[in-house]
Amino acid sequence: MTDNTAVPPASSPYSAPCQGCGARLEFAPGTRHLQCPYCGGQQAIAAPRRKVREHSYDELMAKQRRPAAELAPQRFLCQGCGAHTQGDVLARGCQFCAAPLVADTSQDLQVEPEAVLPFAVDRDGARDALRSWVKTRWFAPNRLKKVSEAETMRSTYLPHWTFDTRTVSDYKGKRGEYYYVTETYTVTVDGKQEERTRKVRKTRWYPAKGTVRRDFDDVLVPATTQVDNARLDALEPWPLKKQAVAYRPEYLAGHQALRYDVEPEDGLTEAKARMAPVIEKDCCNDIGGDEQQVTSVDTTYSDITYKLMLLPVWMGCYLYKGKNWQVLINGCSGEVQGERPYSGTKILFALLVAAAVIALIWWMAQGDGTPPPQ
Repeated sequence: MTDNTAVPPASSPYSAPCQGCGARLEFAPGTRHLQCPYCGGQQAIAAPRRKVREHSYDELMAKQRRPAAELAPQRFLCQGCGAHTQGDVLARGCQFCAAPLVADTSQDLQVEPEAVLPFAVDRDGARDALRSWVKTRWFAPNRLKKVSEAETMRSTYLPHWTFDTRTVSDYKGKRGEYYYVTETYTVTVDGKQEERTRKVRKTRWYPAKGTVRRDFDDVLVPATTQVDNARLDALEPWPLKKQAVAYRPEYLAGHQALRYDVEPEDGLTEAKARMAPVIEKDCCNDIGGDEQQVTSVDTTYSDITYKLMLLPVWMGCYLYKGKNWQVLINGCSGEVQGERPYSGTKILFALLVAAAVIALIWWMAQGDGTPPPQ
């Protein structure tokens, strides 16, 4: 049986030597140029020749495409030392000489990256963001405040899908409208019973149905399973419109970049799940009234477009009491999300203080000087 698995060529399409010392140049975060990590020599990255494009999802489904799980590892030929290596990434450093390696995506049967959001935060900026984050962690052990930087801090481009689509949604539900009735109730005052009245709110429900329309733009879905999606989502927002540029391999030089392992079909399914709450809110607004119940929504999607983007994340971990704790830092804004230890002593102290405050408020509310119950 013939193996039809495509094997990418052993190459690195980006390979720019420093004019000063001959070392391989790397992309410098926060700039639009390449820089030598040894002598500081610089080389400008050519301005993009085109804008970031959206691609037809229907056309993608009609193309021949190899599932990510079936792709052979990407092969690299280091232009610095000549070593042949391989890995399931788009960019990495040579394990022998640390020269930047970037895969030739034009030969890959996966979807090619359309856009990249270049790193704006450099390594020093990432360290500063981590220090600030550590200092502001409530209930963190005091020793954690001494953590100045992650033991490992790697700049990594993570793949994400974005989807655009027009939606038309037919819904059914109920509209609730408030009305008030007067009720009589009895209270005891100084040992005597008194009748009083109060207004009580009730709701009348009426059937409702209708149609809402909404256009979605750049619904963002992580395209990797190697990082917790909840933490990736918490790094938002990303300046996609203002800072994203058409993909160029130069932006990956000197940084790691992961291949996607979430297929576009699965990405679209997740995108629809992220659109659903927005559509339901539109339905509620259309129903009107004081309360709304949506019992069913039937949505039609049209003009679906997509693109594969690489977003910049500093990934690292710090060591505390023999355990590694992972942190993620938005490579554009410096937003930090991560794991952290808690101080049991601080939490217990806070609970005791809260209990004392509640007891004091109760005591003052009695107004007769009786001490609070023990």
